[in-house]
Amino acid sequence: MLPIVTPRLRLREFTMQDAPLVLALLTDPDFIRNVTDRGVHTLEDATNYISRGPLASYAQHGIGLWCMERLDDDQAVGMCGLIRREGLADVDVGYTLLPAWRGLGYASEAATACVQYGLTQLQLPRVVAYINADNQASARVLAKAGLHGCGPFDFPGSSVPTLLFSSDAAAAQS
Repeated sequence: MLPIVTPRLRLREFTMQDAPLVLALLTDPDFIRNVTDRGVHTLEDATNYISRGPLASYAQHGIGLWCMERLDDDQAVGMCGLIRREGLADVDVGYTLLPAWRGLGYASEAATACVQYGLTQLQLPRVVAYINADNQASARVLAKAGLHGCGPFDFPGSSVPTLLFSSDAAAAQS
């Protein structure tokens, strides 16, 4: 059960006190470009996002996006977690970091821990990820997390070319 602890990070459930972090993450231009604009532009929007997103997901599925904190100073640096999306068969791993904390291996460390949690603790048959086709940084993170590229994926509601990654190596070869 949460929190998930790695050598440098703790993944814990979000609380309403995390609204400033969520606001910073979801208004970051890289997040908007590589994921989507979630319509979060104020602290009130961020608290609504936490309530309707992560907190609702924890209650309904027992998983969701979690706050990513550094162990040595409890500094929140991003979010990472497992997401069960309506209409999609597999649970996927998602993550984002504040710009100051990118390139330090935190995304790979957290994504790896989430994938392993899904496969071992939750005994999921596989964990997947969806990324914009031109997001090479995320492709590297997912490879380090043990996911294999499966090629293009028609992500519902997205007009952006999307790639599917999977923990199931056989799916990547088909």
